Amino acid sequence: MLTISDIERQRIRIALIEDGGREDVTSIATVDEGAEGLGTFVAKAEGIVAGLEIARHTFLLYEILHGITSPIFEFSERIGDGCEVMPGDTIATLRAPLRTLLAAERVALNFLQRMSGIASLTRAFVRAVEGTGAIILDTRKTAPLLRPFDRYAVRAGGGTNHRYSLSDMVLVKDNHIAANRGNLQAVLAKLEDFFSEHVRVPVEIEVTSIEQLSEVLRHGKSVVDRVLFDNFDVGGLREAVRMNNGTFETEASGGITLQAVRAVAETGVNFISVGALTHSVKALDMSLEIE
Repeated sequence: MLTISDIERQRIRIALIEDGGREDVTSIATVDEGAEGLGTFVAKAEGIVAGLEIARHTFLLYEILHGITSPIFEFSERIGDGCEVMPGDTIATLRAPLRTLLAAERVALNFLQRMSGIASLTRAFVRAVEGTGAIILDTRKTAPLLRPFDRYAVRAGGGTNHRYSLSDMVLVKDNHIAANRGNLQAVLAKLEDFFSEHVRVPVEIEVTSIEQLSEVLRHGKSVVDRVLFDNFDVGGLREAVRMNNGTFETEASGGITLQAVRAVAETGVNFISVGALTHSVKALDMSLEIE
């Protein structure tokens, strides 16, 4: 289960304020104050659930924001995060004031559907590479301000998180090399100088050719932990893994599709990063049916 931090709560509050403005005029005008109801989250497509705790907190925080002290608030999960659902399955139920259910419904579903879509796509990638030993990673291509939720959804789908932010590790990409006039050796030398005075963090180098990989291999393991093969075809990946021969951890990235990921994994790379898990997510269809 996702443990909700103060940062996540604040982001849910912002989403509620964005959606609600000052008040839900429709519910205030048409629903009796104090009337209670039962909401049932129902799956309308096959997939993997993620984000139930976020959905629960969305309704709770709506009541806090609006000073509602309802005598009843019962959120019951029927299917846990990371579990598979089929169309028609009941995911969870919530008994609460009808105004709470109606006002916070859309924000809760937005979180739950997006997170479940991410978990579902991640699970498909993980299943596609089963038995190869390759690990599916996400990237920093998350929706702004939704990174904690997106990354949790990847884990719920069986994937693994890459670095959370720019401070977690060094990831030298093509533009960093370009900023050094294309001199990869100069970049490696600067990293050694940097870590002579700073705390060591993991270092990954992106290479776009066999020639760049050869340069990194010649430099050795003094500073590099992992090599990222960017936009290599399967043949190039196989050759790169052979050349690396276990010297560094290896990662493949660059437009890797669900149809192609098995062939990529079978080259022997340790990790496969897939930006599409979070930047091209299709929300998992579900609804909140209110009685």
